[in-house]
Amino acid sequence: MKAPFLRILVGSTAVWAAAWAQGPALSLDQARQVALQNHPGIASASLEAQAAEYAAREVRSAYFPTLAANFTGVGSEQDSVLSAGAVTTSSIANRGATGIVASQLLSDFGRTASLEQGAKLRGAAKEQNVNYTRAQVLLDVAEAYYQALAAEAVLRVAQATVNLRRTTLRQISVLAQSNLRSTVDVSFAEVNLSQAELDLVRAQNGTRASHARLSAAIGYERDQPFILNDEPLPSELNPDLDTLIVEALRDRPDLAVLRLNHEALLSYAEAEKRLRYPTISAAVVSGVAPVRGGVLPETYTGAGINVSIPVLNGGLFKARRREAESHAAAADKDTQELAVRVARDVEVAWLDANDAFQRLGVTARMVAEANEALRLAQARYDNALGSIVELNQAQVNQTAAEIAEASAKYEYLSRKADLDYAMGVLR
Repeated sequence: MKAPFLRILVGSTAVWAAAWAQGPALSLDQARQVALQNHPGIASASLEAQAAEYAAREVRSAYFPTLAANFTGVGSEQDSVLSAGAVTTSSIANRGATGIVASQLLSDFGRTASLEQGAKLRGAAKEQNVNYTRAQVLLDVAEAYYQALAAEAVLRVAQATVNLRRTTLRQISVLAQSNLRSTVDVSFAEVNLSQAELDLVRAQNGTRASHARLSAAIGYERDQPFILNDEPLPSELNPDLDTLIVEALRDRPDLAVLRLNHEALLSYAEAEKRLRYPTISAAVVSGVAPVRGGVLPETYTGAGINVSIPVLNGGLFKARRREAESHAAAADKDTQELAVRVARDVEVAWLDANDAFQRLGVTARMVAEANEALRLAQARYDNALGSIVELNQAQVNQTAAEIAEASAKYEYLSRKADLDYAMGVLR
C-alpha cells in the first residue's frame, strides 16, 4: 500500500509543480494593478459614482427653461361653454391647433440649490465609496498574496522534511540490516516518514487553495498559476498610536462616505424646509390654429408669470422636513459610531501587527535552537547514546520551528496590510 501511495503523491506533486512553474511571475504590486483593472466590485462602484453624477444633472436641469410642442384637436357642439370636471372662461370651440410652450423657473427661494448641493454631496460620497471598494480589494489581494507565500514556504519545509526523513529511514534500514539498530527503530522511522508525507499532501493542497484565493481576489474566475515574488519586510511600526488614529479618522474612505451622506441629508432637509416658500415661474405660449371656428384667430401668443404660495396641505411639508432632519441626525450618529470603530480598529490592528513583529525574533531563535537540538540528537543517536524517539522528536521540533518562522514573516506582512487598511492608506 505504501509504494502506490508514494507514487501517487510524487506524481501529483510533480504534475502540479510543473504547471505552477510555467506560470508568469507576479509581484504584489502587479497583482494589485491587475485587481484594480479586473475586479467587478470596483467597476460596479465606479458605475454607481457615474450614475450619481447624472443624478446631480437631473436636479440642475430645473434651472433651465423647458420647451414643449403641443398638437390639439377639439370637436364640440355649437355654443358649448362648459365641460365636466373643469370651469372654462371661454367657449369650447371646434379647432385644430399646434404650438409651443416654454416655461422657466424664476425662483423657488433656494430649494433647487439645496437639492443640487445634496446631489453633489451624494456623488462625492459615491466617489469615496469607489476608494473604499478599492481599499477592500487591495487588502484582499495583499492578504491572499501573503497567504500564498506562506503556503509555499510551508510546502518547501514539508518537502525538505520528507527528504530528511527518507534519508534517515534509509540510514536506519542499513544499520538494522547490519544488526546495529533494531527493527523498532525502522518502524519509528517509517511512521515519521508517513507523517511527513501526509504533511506534504496538506501543504500541497494548502498552496493550491491559496493560489485559488489569490486568483479570485485579483478578479479571475478560474485559478491561475503564478510564480510569486517574495516580499521584503516593511519598516518597524510607528509607535505613536494617537497620530495613527488621527490619520485614520481623516483618511478612511468609509468614514468619508458617511460624512458626505450626512451633509447631503442636511442639504435635503434644508430643501424640504424651503417647500413652505413660494415658487415663481414664467411661461410663454405661441402657435397657430389652421382648423378653427369662425370666432377664433389663426394665431395665438401669450405670456405670464405664476406665483404658487403653499397655504394648507395637512402638515405635509412640515412632516417631510421633520423626516429629513431625523434622517440627517441618524446619519450623524452613524458617523460618530463608525469613528469609534475606526479608532478601535486602528489600535487592534497596530497591536496585532506589533505582536507579529515581535514573533519574528522569537521564531528565528526557535529555528536556531531546534537545529542545534537536532544536531545533538543525531550525534547521540549515531553514537548509540540516544533513542529513535529522541531523534524523531528533535526532527518534529525542527519542522515546527521552520514552519513557525516561515509563517511569522507573512503573518506580520498581513497584519501590516490590515493596519494600512484600518488607517485608510490603501487606495
